[in-house]
Amino acid sequence: MIKYGMIVVAMCLFAGSVVAEDSERVRELEAKVKALEKKIDRLESSTAPAVARMGREQVVEKQKQRARARMRKDAAIYSRDELHEIEDLYQVANKKWQSKEGKESLLLLIDKFDEANRVGCALTYLAQMSRGDDREEYLEEAIDDYGDCYYGNGVQVGAYARFLLAHHYNETGEEDDAEELLEEILEDYPDSINHNGELLVDLIKSTRK
Repeated sequence: MIKYGMIVVAMCLFAGSVVAEDSERVRELEAKVKALEKKIDRLESSTAPAVARMGREQVVEKQKQRARARMRKDAAIYSRDELHEIEDLYQVANKKWQSKEGKESLLLLIDKFDEANRVGCALTYLAQMSRGDDREEYLEEAIDDYGDCYYGNGVQVGAYARFLLAHHYNETGEEDDAEELLEEILEDYPDSINHNGELLVDLIKSTRK
């Protein structure tokens, strides 16, 4: 009977030892997993900006391709001399921003070449040079009649003019109208960008956080 009891005790001690060893292995494994997770997190954090940048560059290039395709349509409408004149008129405002001469040049461009891609850009420029009702009217015309126009850097007029008009509405206390325009951008222009190559949808979402 004593021998049997000793055997039972020995078996219990052995089992306890095995359980202790297994628990230790589990703790070591958990520690290794946590260390690996931290390493992965650090790696993802270090590569995330590069991945995001690469994705953004691809989006910008895609938008630039669309811009070039839209610009090529002008060649079917206007002669080479007219295309040069369109660009010359447009560049006056680029070089003399906010000047009377620049505004007059853009207005002449719009009046004389109303089917040109640059008209959408010109209207957006004029809106940025203007205030109040004039700004609103220029942006609305850009949206309604020239939304398919592009800047050479891939900025689409239809999306960017909505973004500017939403900002204008927020300044004038018309938040509902602003929100409607922002929702249109999110739904209809998910890959549209600003002049810095940033996605408009990202800018919109960042302001809502």
